[in-house]
Amino acid sequence: MTTTITTAITTTTSDHANSASSLSLKSIFMRFKWRISLTLSLVVIETLLALLYPLFIGWAINDLLNNSFSGIYWLVGLGITSVLMGSARRFYDTRIYARIYQTITPEMVVNEKARKQSISTIAARSRLLTELVEFFENALPEVITSIIGLVGVLIIISTLNIKVFFVCLALLGLVALIYLMIGNRNYRLNAGYNTELENQVEAIKHPDSKQVQAHYRRLMRWNIQLSDLETVTYFIIWIGVVALFVYTPIVAIDGGITDYGLIIALLMYVFDYIEKISTLPLYVQQVIRLKEITNRIS
Repeated sequence: MTTTITTAITTTTSDHANSASSLSLKSIFMRFKWRISLTLSLVVIETLLALLYPLFIGWAINDLLNNSFSGIYWLVGLGITSVLMGSARRFYDTRIYARIYQTITPEMVVNEKARKQSISTIAARSRLLTELVEFFENALPEVITSIIGLVGVLIIISTLNIKVFFVCLALLGLVALIYLMIGNRNYRLNAGYNTELENQVEAIKHPDSKQVQAHYRRLMRWNIQLSDLETVTYFIIWIGVVALFVYTPIVAIDGGITDYGLIIALLMYVFDYIEKISTLPLYVQQVIRLKEITNRIS
């Protein structure tokens, strides 16, 4: 069986040499574009359905105040549809991305061996390659959800209260400004961390325990610097988040909204916007890290 697997990998490598030597998010997507596109299309539908929840809840409240259950029926229908769609997509995701990983990883290993890379480097890059595939399976759906959600929520908020809409835009601009300022530093810190990670097997094999300790000390030093940068970003963004959350109910009441359903819907959309804007930096950081990984592997 081992001989058969080795032969298959060698044959596959000759057919996909260019793919193995230029692994990136783009190349992986282009190679498996139809399968990935299908799952991303399901993500888009899920996101659009999720955008309707606050409005449906607001309508349900108004209907209940008028002794009607029609809004509740619509809300239940939306919930069942969302659950079925999400479950089907997750079953499909797991199988598709497992197939992609088991296809491209052996190709990368064979390609790195042909380039005379050390076992330590190959092992580290195999783990880094896992992050690329996991990005498609776990992070990319969240990124799409966040982007569509941000745009959709902003449009809806603009129809409910224009002042809150402009404050939401200002918060989004703050996030963009922060990453324009720290993007290069984030990339350099990830490069330092990954370089040290590639030396891990050699460091562990070293007979001197002090060398092993020094390796993990350097690795954690890079990790701490990345964490500190993330903490500073978190602090600045959440100052804006708290300001938005306090500002919204005050403006909604002063703006003369008397419909309880609309007030609740506005607060829910702002809370949804805050949730998405606060997780957006995590995805930006991950994209920066994956850019460094693809440059390293390629």
